[in-house]
Amino acid sequence: MTKISASEAAKAVVRRNTEEVQGGGNFKVFDELFADDFIDHTPQPGRTPDKAGALELYNVLRAAFPDFHADIHWQLADGDRVTTYKTYHGTHKGEFFGIAPTGRKIQFETVDVMSVRDGKITEHWGVANLFSLMQQLGAWPPTAATRS
Repeated sequence: MTKISASEAAKAVVRRNTEEVQGGGNFKVFDELFADDFIDHTPQPGRTPDKAGALELYNVLRAAFPDFHADIHWQLADGDRVTTYKTYHGTHKGEFFGIAPTGRKIQFETVDVMSVRDGKITEHWGVANLFSLMQQLGAWPPTAATRS
């Protein structure tokens, strides 16, 4: 496989995860897309850095935001490593990190890097704007710009 086609194949795997698993709640596809030896280098608080921890996080997100989905703004790939910039959206209808449902619509940006080997996601590094999310849920005081 050439570097270009390997990169395109890796991007397709990551896109499927974003659209079908995270956005569609299809957890059968999760098992198909994630390697058993998956490692999350930036796990969320209280989550293990493995496949089980990632699945648990996805379940928590779907329970808190049943309409959880992402808009992928762009993806770049270098071989088997895919960087994705996206905005997540949802409606807060379930408990999230101890915050009771507010019914508020939320959105927050993330940048993820995922490695893909043999069609499976093997590693993840990510940065999410959770500060903005917590503000939208009323769990953190708004900034001066958002108070008016």
